[in-house]
Amino acid sequence: MFSSAIVPFLPAHAAMLLVMLPTVGPGNRQESPLARTTTNQLLKGLQLQLGTAIHVLKVDEGSHPAVVHAFDGRGVPAFVLLRDGAELWRQQGLPEGAPMAALLLSKLAEAGG
Repeated sequence: MFSSAIVPFLPAHAAMLLVMLPTVGPGNRQESPLARTTTNQLLKGLQLQLGTAIHVLKVDEGSHPAVVHAFDGRGVPAFVLLRDGAELWRQQGLPEGAPMAALLLSKLAEAGG
């Protein structure tokens, strides 16, 4: 599903959390630059909690509309947990809150990872 040219630093069996975000800018489905900064900090903290078990990847709707469309069941923001290109779990909104890292790791463990 993902070529090594797109994600060259990930091992073949790495789990990924695709976080699909609205485009930055004014408008209905767009996020303000301040909100994006907050989101980036949130995702950085989540990545620290997940360590190397799950790699957090941001996917901007404006830059990668085909990827967002492929996973977009109900709109952005949303996130999808994948391993080897297979969807393990998804949820609308942003992956925020202290228990989210534990929940994501448990979903990975349930899938045998």
